[in-house]
Amino acid sequence: MHLADILNAINDWAQSIIRTLGYPGLGFIMFLENVFPPIPSELVLPLAGWLTLDGDFTLLGVTIVGAFGSVLGAYFFYGLGRWLDESRVRMLIQRYGNWFLLTEEDLDRALEWFGRYDEYVIFFGRMVPIIRSLISVPAGLAKMNMVRFSMYTAVGTALWSFLLAFAGRMLGQNWILVTDFISQYEHFVIAACGIGVVVFVVSRLRQRKLANAQS
Repeated sequence: MHLADILNAINDWAQSIIRTLGYPGLGFIMFLENVFPPIPSELVLPLAGWLTLDGDFTLLGVTIVGAFGSVLGAYFFYGLGRWLDESRVRMLIQRYGNWFLLTEEDLDRALEWFGRYDEYVIFFGRMVPIIRSLISVPAGLAKMNMVRFSMYTAVGTALWSFLLAFAGRMLGQNWILVTDFISQYEHFVIAACGIGVVVFVVSRLRQRKLANAQS
């Protein structure tokens, strides 16, 4: 079985859960979507939005349940970040950071930056595919206040849930077009991240080459 077939099977299963179980199914899928990103919220939320036309859901209900499930799922990666702890990450960087062109100074800058903008990172990160799940790890690593983490996660995911459900309601039976649009958005995000990694690697290699030439 190919990866595309597996993802299609996951999508079909997620849709079946929502249609069969209603709000509990939606909350369960949103929880899993944060723990297992291949389950896409951009698929289930527009579907739920379309189903509001039949009275099976309401936009307010989808917004609240979507946010609730997402917050619970976000705690998984937040807890992972807390478990990793800064001391463990520093130990890993000391041992293996050279292979990944990373230094402890990079960790210091990242933690300082996150500590300064953590609310914005969590809020806006909840509306970026893939990143919306993984952004909880640095929050846990930086020991972001649990109440603030929960609040900004809830607000960000509530807005994301409402926008996708509303789009699905507006498009009706063509709700799948929302998924196609978000898919293009996701490809852009992945490409931007890839470019960022390439720029970082090239810059760091140049710095090392210059340092070796001067030594």
